[in-house]
Amino acid sequence: MRYRGAIFDMDGLLLDTERIYQQIWQEIAEERGVMLDSCFVNAVSGTNGQHMCRVIERYYHVTDGTAIRDECMGRIRERLSVHVPVKQGVQEILDFFHEKNMRMAVASSTVAEQIESNLELAGIRGYFAAVVSGAEVRRGKPEPDIFLLAADRIGCRPAECFVFEDSENGIRAGHAAGCMTVMVPDIVTASPDIVPYCTKICQSLLHARKEIEKIMADSRKQG
Repeated sequence: MRYRGAIFDMDGLLLDTERIYQQIWQEIAEERGVMLDSCFVNAVSGTNGQHMCRVIERYYHVTDGTAIRDECMGRIRERLSVHVPVKQGVQEILDFFHEKNMRMAVASSTVAEQIESNLELAGIRGYFAAVVSGAEVRRGKPEPDIFLLAADRIGCRPAECFVFEDSENGIRAGHAAGCMTVMVPDIVTASPDIVPYCTKICQSLLHARKEIEKIMADSRKQG
């Protein structure tokens, strides 16, 4: 197998922003007198649109999660308007794929405007040939739509692409798309249930870079 593409989630994977999301979800819960169940973090991570609203409704005990979702996204935009923290190993893995002439994309549940702003502020937008937001597909993660579209936009078949994710919803989506899934857990560790969906589980993007290099070397030997 010749690998030609790499598709990255953004929040909690490229950027150390997932903690900011969770802080804001918690702030909103406290303001409403809601005690969030510990399962909320895993349930909401990587989601968007109606799926996210259904998660909010379940954990915040409301009939319509739209207002809470919009409030969270507004506070996120404000906090990330000046500084966007980058995860360890991002520069190294992006440089690795760039040197291999592999096409890269970001596939994030976040709205396109926020993705573009975050990547620009982080100084890494130029690495990516395509950016796909959750608003561009009918079904969000854990469905495969966003990764199928991202692979298409960089001119690759899904099987030719690595997908890097920190969330279980994202890993399920990448696996369903037929990509090689690499999980780099952020806030929530990988559960036993998600292990069969992962090609590799890595402690950081630095670790992931080394594992990908081995996979690609083995692939060349077999090819």
